[in-house]
Amino acid sequence: MTSSLIETPGVEPVSHQEAPPFAIVHGTALMRLPRDLYIPPDALEVFLETFEGPLDLLLYLIRHQNLNILEIPIARITEQYMAYVELMKEIRLELAAEYLVMAAMLAEIKSRMLLPRPVDAVEEDDPRAELIRRLQEYERYKQAADDLHAQPQLGRDIFQAEVEGPQMHTVRPLPTVSLHDILYALKELLSRAEMFTHHHIQREPLSVRERMVQVLGKLSAENFTDFTSLFIVEEGRKGIVVTLLALLELIKESLVELVQTESFGPIHIRVATSCQ
Repeated sequence: MTSSLIETPGVEPVSHQEAPPFAIVHGTALMRLPRDLYIPPDALEVFLETFEGPLDLLLYLIRHQNLNILEIPIARITEQYMAYVELMKEIRLELAAEYLVMAAMLAEIKSRMLLPRPVDAVEEDDPRAELIRRLQEYERYKQAADDLHAQPQLGRDIFQAEVEGPQMHTVRPLPTVSLHDILYALKELLSRAEMFTHHHIQREPLSVRERMVQVLGKLSAENFTDFTSLFIVEEGRKGIVVTLLALLELIKESLVELVQTESFGPIHIRVATSCQ
């Protein structure tokens, strides 16, 4: 049985049947690493533990060994802390600066605890007190941050449902204005006009042609006007009748148009578009 070979520049030919291809680059199977392949030294970094600062590292060392935060063994913690700082120097030197400050503080606390105290000296505070206070405060803030992070978050634990509804085009025809609708609106106006009949002091001549001019002066072709606003109820029954006759004449001559958006709804009027 024969096996085919693949020849690639810089790669030794290897049979397909010996082993699966190491990688496929642009459709070409590579059975071995190219001889001229260059891998930068920092191409792959693996971080098993990440700390947000020196206090976070100290808190991790204390919790990992189940130590009492009020009784910190400075010597043991300092040794473990320095081992981590030395590792950071080898990997990422720029991150070790703030950790060195904490290392100096630990060394100072350790030296103060090792120094002998005079018998007649006044009892001093525990050198670890300030460090313990900072660790307790940091632990409270870290716990609060963890509690907030555990809350449900939109986009991580909760996802908003979005549904796009179908596009609907509804054509709503406008009802036509009949003579019955006009008479019904006239009836309401007449009933309102009865309340102002006692305000008439003298009779004034009313002209249908003059009222037509007045009505046209109140209307426009761009905006609709309420039908009932054209009637002056203070003029009484005769004034309303004259205004109605003027409107009917204008409608007859196609000078105005009436529109009603719904059955038994209000009537609106405007100048006919053909008159512009």
